[in-house]
Amino acid sequence: MLISIRHLSKTFRNPDGSTLTVLKDVNCDINPGEVISIIGPSGTGKSTLLRAINMLEPPTGGEILFEGKNIMAKGYRLDALRMKMGMVFQSFNLFEHMTVLQNVTYAPVRLLGLSEQAAEEEAFALLKKVGMAQKANDMPSSLSGGQKQRVAIARALAMHPEVILFDEPTSALDPTMVGEVLSVIRQLAKEGLTMLIVTHEMRFARDVSTRIFFMNEGIIYEDGTPEQIFEHPVRSATKAFVNRIQMIKFEVGGDDFDFLTMRTEFTRFCIKYNIAGKAQTACDLAHDMLSNQMAAFRPLTLRLTHTELTGVTALDFMVEGLNESPVAGADLDDIRARVQDIVEEPTVRGFRVKLII
Repeated sequence: MLISIRHLSKTFRNPDGSTLTVLKDVNCDINPGEVISIIGPSGTGKSTLLRAINMLEPPTGGEILFEGKNIMAKGYRLDALRMKMGMVFQSFNLFEHMTVLQNVTYAPVRLLGLSEQAAEEEAFALLKKVGMAQKANDMPSSLSGGQKQRVAIARALAMHPEVILFDEPTSALDPTMVGEVLSVIRQLAKEGLTMLIVTHEMRFARDVSTRIFFMNEGIIYEDGTPEQIFEHPVRSATKAFVNRIQMIKFEVGGDDFDFLTMRTEFTRFCIKYNIAGKAQTACDLAHDMLSNQMAAFRPLTLRLTHTELTGVTALDFMVEGLNESPVAGADLDDIRARVQDIVEEPTVRGFRVKLII
């Protein structure tokens, strides 16, 4: 057993004297080589749990055993703990006055006693591993968010940690840069590095993890394999969270419908949920359908939806009071060539045409 957590709690005291209990009773065991993604709604203690595990946020109660020793015990050397337990923050936390290479070599030289030459040789190898060797002599201020995060990962690896904690490593990134960081973490997972990852990337969590912690109300609400958590959750709160569907909706009336606003909102929606590549297709399909095949069926409701777990993105055109498809007999050859599927289905209120993008 690498890490064992028993009855862990964390309470914060507010300036007005009131208290807020973020972690209530957390219990888990973590084995070497496991990749555990921690998911759940905002404010349920995910990041606090990570920061408690390496004592950046000392817990209020309970115990944390690392390699059989209670790290909360008086006299335990926290500097020794942090040499074995790396952490990658959502805000990168690079040393802005140092080059990329210096950021990676600083701790191994100061804490592990490596020579400058040995540390630089290893740093170059790690930077190459994360695709950043060509930026070794650059300053952090010249890097994109994704590049900074990859340097932060290399810096953590330079200490040869037994476990790395990732605190929402992609949350501060532009959506176009998320993939480059996740690909590095995927590679580390394949190499057997023990990792705990707080993430909102559901598909990534399902693909890369050996276990999933679903946190809710300050506890680990459900703990299981990705298949169990995402396909057969036991708790209703878990099921509701993993099956969540993101949506943007418009009520389309007459010819004065604001297509420009629709395009702007669709683009923002797609960027937010990391499907920016689908934005133009969604905008063009909505415009064409509303101007042609669906033009005679206004008013109607237009929805753009995205299911985070499955990655399915769809355009829904909902017309109330219809008993049959509004596109029955219409020429849809051009539309079919641009989508994965077209679903025509009756609803309680009318009829829906769904384009799977």
